Amino acid sequence: MRLSVIGTGYLGATHAACMADLGHDVLALDTDPQKLQMLADGQVPFHEPGLTDVLHRALASGRLRFTTSFAEVAEWADVHFLCVGTPQRDSSGAADLSQVNGAIASLAEHLTRPSLVVGKSTVPVGTAARLTAEIADTSPAGDQAHLAWNPEFLREGHAVADTVRPDRLVVGVSHPADAEILHEVYAPVLDHGVPWLVTDLATAELVKTASNAFLATKISFINAMAELCEA
Repeated sequence: MRLSVIGTGYLGATHAACMADLGHDVLALDTDPQKLQMLADGQVPFHEPGLTDVLHRALASGRLRFTTSFAEVAEWADVHFLCVGTPQRDSSGAADLSQVNGAIASLAEHLTRPSLVVGKSTVPVGTAARLTAEIADTSPAGDQAHLAWNPEFLREGHAVADTVRPDRLVVGVSHPADAEILHEVYAPVLDHGVPWLVTDLATAELVKTASNAFLATKISFINAMAELCEA
């Protein structure tokens, strides 16, 4: 299947290389030509064990390419994974969705046929519903361009394993057919018995938020216990 990956930071570069290594044809997009050139040369611009080997295999297979053109990915790919960053705003601590909003706007105007856009970025609940309406309103494909949400659960140092052998796959969809498409995309992963959870869009967003909150709670708790033990 032809996939695009929009954003080639930590999440996007890992996802693009792993999807190509699993057998998909992948076109990865970024607005930074220097970053794309590094990846095309087989250089990972951050440290992640095992990713360089995966990237080299993907490049050698010819299944991974790079571009800065939204028009090219819209025309070429059937499924578009949105992997841009959502950092916290310094002023409020809220998620900065400017990269997500910009990527959706840039992609939507070029979607001229049935397509599936799949968000993987961490976003507040309700973002996917808003973006669904935006894609339908602004893309030439109209309501034939769908949005799904497939949150990531990557751990630094284990990103490759967490992509190809995750402990669960969560997909939030508005149309059952979109879940079937994603099931096909992830078939090489699901063949290993990975749990497959299909939800609505808001639930998929909330699963990621809850996961992050639970991790923060565990860290806070063990730090409190450490202070108690040292008292």
